[in-house]
Amino acid sequence: MTALYGIYGTGGHGRETLPLLRAQLAGAGARLVFVDDTPRQGSVNGAEVLGWQAFLAAPEEVKHVSLAIGNSRIRQELDQRCVAAGIGFVEVRATNVLVLDTVEIGEGAILSPFSTLTSNIRIGRHFHANTYCSIAHDCVIGDFVTFAPGVRCNGNVHIEDHAYIGSGAVLRQGQPGKPLTIGRGAVVGMGAIVTKDVPAGVTVVGNPARPLIKE
Repeated sequence: MTALYGIYGTGGHGRETLPLLRAQLAGAGARLVFVDDTPRQGSVNGAEVLGWQAFLAAPEEVKHVSLAIGNSRIRQELDQRCVAAGIGFVEVRATNVLVLDTVEIGEGAILSPFSTLTSNIRIGRHFHANTYCSIAHDCVIGDFVTFAPGVRCNGNVHIEDHAYIGSGAVLRQGQPGKPLTIGRGAVVGMGAIVTKDVPAGVTVVGNPARPLIKE
């Protein structure tokens, strides 16, 4: 049975994902391509670029995609499109990612190099962990959450759907029965030190992190 794997998105994150998935599929005899709604070139970093319809029409019997799109709302839209078309998802995991004990990860995650997930962690669909991220014990992470490079998520933290955690941010440890909570669609700025709950849709910055006030 022939298989086709597509990385959806030819931007920076897609190009970073390509060598990880290429290594993961080595020896499997599968074809690996980019998928782009508006392809502007025939290939990127040595991989053919197909439009969505061309991907669907490809002759391979089995098709899977990785949604390497930074915008979580677009990831959700593409997730729904793929599900409707009967396209499966592939988890991309660098060979040096460390996953310890009792970790549940939803479909379509991208776990970049040097990421660490310790124990008793539950993660939703299409999670992105960029390089050098860490997630400690007893964390619950929703769907379409993004960790930029170098995020440090301590134990007993709950992160709701579509939250974005910026590069180098540190999330203080919560307590059993009283986790530190990052609300749905919240944004934690680069380098922020989060010591208190962040409400849904709020952007926080600084040390300690406080809501961003736009002038």
